[in-house]
Amino acid sequence: MKAIAISSFVKDIADLRVSEVPSPRRQPDQVLIDVTHSALNHVDLLYARGRHQNNHIGLVRPPFVLGLEFAGIVAEAPPDSGFNIGDEVWGAAVGGFAEQIAVPVKGLQRLPHGWTLAEAAALGAATAPVSYAALVSVADIKPGQVVLVHAAAGGLGVVAVQIAHALGAQVIGTVGSEEKAEVVKRLGVLGVVRYDREGWEKEVLKLTDNVGVDAVYDTVGLVEKSIRCTKFGGSIVIAGFAGLGGKMEKLPMNRVLLKGVKLLGYVSGTASPTRTMTDGW
Repeated sequence: MKAIAISSFVKDIADLRVSEVPSPRRQPDQVLIDVTHSALNHVDLLYARGRHQNNHIGLVRPPFVLGLEFAGIVAEAPPDSGFNIGDEVWGAAVGGFAEQIAVPVKGLQRLPHGWTLAEAAALGAATAPVSYAALVSVADIKPGQVVLVHAAAGGLGVVAVQIAHALGAQVIGTVGSEEKAEVVKRLGVLGVVRYDREGWEKEVLKLTDNVGVDAVYDTVGLVEKSIRCTKFGGSIVIAGFAGLGGKMEKLPMNRVLLKGVKLLGYVSGTASPTRTMTDGW
């Protein structure tokens, strides 16, 4: 089958190529999927170059097929899996950039009524659930709160803005360009701020009448500056470091002390919301 296979980490993503690899063999606890659509995730770019923490600990290492998010049709399934041949599904597992993928049952979801396979792949089974769990289970966002979403035009951010709105919160989004700012403005946010400009945290404070935000969703690596525009006792959910070039942010802990801020880490799959994304609100 055709796939984007990683035999060794690449230096440049332009070096990625489609190649022929053996089709996966389904294990007894797995479902075999004919992949119809795949989505590109920022993690894929890190995996390909060996720059993700999962690469460092050996969880994802060559040889492997790239791709985290996919949608497709069930080709084979265990009798007790709850899935049947022909079912339309979407999911998250390493190996999505291929014609077929074998996935544990827990890595799959049925296609919601009214959705297309393309829409499900675009939403991202490894993207939208991260933002959902981070805001619902970890940050515990409440109606009327103000939430600061970093990289609000990105895959995680653009979904986070909409989830926060659905929870009854107001949203301030940060972006790295004017083009991205226009995207976020169309989502009905309280305001958009350029985090690539010095003093952006002051702009956030102005939007809250100098009160500060209740919670911050940070996938960029902006904790220290986010503390400056978080109200006393507010929360900062850390879900990634996409803007730090692989380096970890160093934080003066007295800032945490003086603001009474709660720093909350979230890793995909470590929190289970009481509602699923498709249950409605």
